[in-house]
Parts: sequence; C-alpha cells; structure tokens
Amino acid sequence: MELILLEKVKNLGNLGDKVNVKPGYGRNYLVPQGKAVPATAAQLAAFEQRRAELEAKAGQLLVAAEARKAQIEGASVTIAVNASPEGKLYGSVGTRDIAEAFTAQGFALEKSEVIQAEGPIRAIGEFEVPVVLHADVQVTVKVIVVAEKG
Repeated sequence: MELILLEKVKNLGNLGDKVNVKPGYGRNYLVPQGKAVPATAAQLAAFEQRRAELEAKAGQLLVAAEARKAQIEGASVTIAVNASPEGKLYGSVGTRDIAEAFTAQGFALEKSEVIQAEGPIRAIGEFEVPVVLHADVQVTVKVIVVAEKG
C-alpha cells in the first residue's frame, strides 16, 4: 500500500515522503490517525498545495516538544506501591502509573509517551524511564518506586 506521510513517523519517513507499507498498518493506524493519506494523483496534488501549512504545523509541534523537554528534563517522581519485605511489588508500575504521577506533579504526560521496553517495573528502586515527546525529541526521567507505609 503506497501512502504519503503527513507528519514524521519514526522508523518510516518524514513529512511528504511516499512510502510503501503493509495494508493493515496503513489502513488501521496511519490513515485513521491522520499520519498519512493514500498516494493517489488527487491526494498528491492536494498535499503539494498544503505542504507549507503542514511543514509549519510540524515545526510548531517540534518547538512545543522541545519546550516540554526542557521542563521535564531532570524531573523525578516517587511512586508508593504495595510491596513485600523483599522488595518485590504486589502488581507492577506501568506506563499509566508513571504518566499519572508526572501529570499530578504538573508535567503533562500521556501514557503513550512513556516507553517501557523491558516491561513494567516489578521491584522497589530507582529507574531511568525514556519519554518520547515527539519523533525527534526524547528525554529520560527518573522514577523512584518505594514501599507503601502501613
């Protein structure tokens, strides 16, 4: 399936690139999310007319992500959870918990921006968690998991 990208997509291409993707990825993710349009002659002409507008919007998003990075950089959050005496958690700390903890501290963060490549946190301690604010902007934050008192 051939598509025209309307914004930068990590590991795929930049704004305006014509890419070939598997039909399911295009139909179920890229097109409904507004990240791409089918590469027909009419869509190509419409894209060329809107190119300047889309590039300006992409620039604004990048600047906003850089500003958020400066705000969040070096931030840490402490999450109290129910844990065993050995330090193992009864449950886990996932992306939603981390995003909610940062949002409660005043740093707006979405669940989808928090990346946990090794899976959820299942022990007490300090962890470095990457946060992807934009395709080009990534920052690492500290998450401290402590046992709940009482």
